[in-house]
Amino acid sequence: MPEKKKGRTLINISKKTFIEVTVLLLVLLVFSIVLTYVVPKGEFGVTAVGETDFLDYRRLDDQSGIPIWQGLLAPILVFGSSDGVKLIVLSLFLFVISAAFQVMNDVGGIRALVGTVSERFRERKKLLLVLIALLFYCFGSFLGLFEEMLTMLPIVTALCLMIGFDSFTGFIVCILSCGFGFAGAITNPFTVMLASEIIDANPMEHIWFRIVIFAVMFLLLLAYLFLYLRKIGADPKRSLTYERDRVLRESADALQEDGSLGEQDAARIRIAYSVFLLVSLALIILCSSIKALQDYTVVVLIAYFLIFGIVAGCIACGKLRTVLKSFLSGLLGALPTIVFIALAASIKYVFDRGAVLPTIVNQINELIAGHSIFGVALVIYLIVLLLEFFISSSTAKAILVMGLLAMVSTGLSKQMLVLLYTFGDGYTNVLFPTSPVLLISLSMIEVDYFTWIKKSVPLFLVNFLLVIGFICLGIVVGY
Repeated sequence: MPEKKKGRTLINISKKTFIEVTVLLLVLLVFSIVLTYVVPKGEFGVTAVGETDFLDYRRLDDQSGIPIWQGLLAPILVFGSSDGVKLIVLSLFLFVISAAFQVMNDVGGIRALVGTVSERFRERKKLLLVLIALLFYCFGSFLGLFEEMLTMLPIVTALCLMIGFDSFTGFIVCILSCGFGFAGAITNPFTVMLASEIIDANPMEHIWFRIVIFAVMFLLLLAYLFLYLRKIGADPKRSLTYERDRVLRESADALQEDGSLGEQDAARIRIAYSVFLLVSLALIILCSSIKALQDYTVVVLIAYFLIFGIVAGCIACGKLRTVLKSFLSGLLGALPTIVFIALAASIKYVFDRGAVLPTIVNQINELIAGHSIFGVALVIYLIVLLLEFFISSSTAKAILVMGLLAMVSTGLSKQMLVLLYTFGDGYTNVLFPTSPVLLISLSMIEVDYFTWIKKSVPLFLVNFLLVIGFICLGIVVGY
């Protein structure tokens, strides 16, 4: 098979996007440092069995804010903190999937697979988009997947391009759908199941209400998708990824004219990467479904993509040197995103070192006092939103928030408390700039964060109103 000319890397962040996002995160970092000097410091006590006692709060008036040098070096120091291992694993995950899919792209794997699917759905393009969106929506809702979907984004965007849409459409039906499913969760193990376990609630009780939310939010997502498709259908230049996609289409056309893929080569590549992707999908579902493996899903995927990403490439093109060169190109392309991960994670690091999170959380008791049951629900929801900005980890936030709520008399049912936590934790994964997955996925399709926020305001405004509506409705119907 002829060697393919070197093209663009999977993650191709423009200087403008890199500078804008980096400046935004640096501003947030400086703001968090200032807050450690403004917000009173505090700590929680410890129970006899060694667990955090959220009702035993103590002010630390003799403690000052985080040292300036420590705050400014937080993007480096955070890798040595308790969150360091998770950040390193996330970084490795990004490097490896970027490299594996770069190989897949360079040896013609994406083109071979996507061409087959696009041909079968040539007359039912929008149906295909709905089915893809529903698939990823269910991944988020039932399995709690999100970071793992970065592995699927290149395939989905390539498919959307081949059937006549754009890369941003791929982002909507893949990452945005998964994020919405994560929030409109039915059995998400990292929100619904974990929060229910902490607060001793039955996650299956009144599940019909979450199913209604699941359906309504999916319809909202589809409405956003089809409005966008109508807009770019009327004027393709209104696509958020018009220039990027134009270059990609020209490259694809050049490859087709070159005829570098014969029928035998295409069949071999198609089989190799069909097996490769099906096994990776099976691993994601298996690890996410088995409780003992849930914490190791990303680690398993790193090992799989590292080894079999190279093996599949060698089967496809038969040239180890070409595969390794392409793999290295993918690794280097992902380097700038480490800056995003480090800066986003450093904000929580500053708050931890500055001892201000216990003070913020302790205000829940005071804010709840004297409010109606509707007011209490909204206050808890807004507090989870605030914490989400600084703590992106669902597990860490669930332990902190639900552990406290388990000991506080709110007047709300346990199921409603879990729902409030799920609402506050989920949608922000595709909204806040402290979400590394959002920043990375946007960089993959070369859409800067501020453009995304500008274009998604109507979606999240309607989403917010629906969330408030469901909270009030849930209280009325006794959820």
